[in-house]
Amino acid sequence: MQHFELSGTTRKAEGKAAIKAFRAQGLVPCNLYGLGMDNVLFTVDAKALKAVTDTPKAHIIDLVLDGSKKYTAVLHEIQWHPVTDICLHVDFLAVGDVKPISIEVPIVITGHAVGVQQGGKFYQNARKLRVSATMSKLPDEVTVDITSLGLDKRIKAGDIKLDGISVVTDKDAIICGVKTTRNTVVTTEEA
Repeated sequence: MQHFELSGTTRKAEGKAAIKAFRAQGLVPCNLYGLGMDNVLFTVDAKALKAVTDTPKAHIIDLVLDGSKKYTAVLHEIQWHPVTDICLHVDFLAVGDVKPISIEVPIVITGHAVGVQQGGKFYQNARKLRVSATMSKLPDEVTVDITSLGLDKRIKAGDIKLDGISVVTDKDAIICGVKTTRNTVVTTEEA
């Protein structure tokens, strides 16, 4: 799993007025909790945070607060403004290498489905998959090979097997599949 370093400054001020002042300065209020530690309130630069929030990739975040305190965390929850899509608040979950971490990782599709070559149409329902593993075993992405996917067949989250990693996404969640189209029906009738 890729690591991303993010610098921030701890904050003492709370309340609506203080939060508005931080946002006016281009800062995003954040909260760090987990692993039995007290909550740590801090702010990060909105532009620096975009490198983590505006990418489909998953990251382990190395937080450096006040230039000296270091924490390892993952994004837990992000609050967005409903109209402007500006990041309003971020919750980080502190993690270690002992306990398993549950995180969403992107799905990468490889291969050419047999069903598509027979005239079917490929569809993909999920772009991310939630997995759980220790930090050292977390993958950057999950690769799904669709070469043997025939007509009216699909791949579910329960079909994906990863070594040392458990899939947390609902087992019946459909990742991708191949639908029968009118062209397919015509070609089978002609045959």
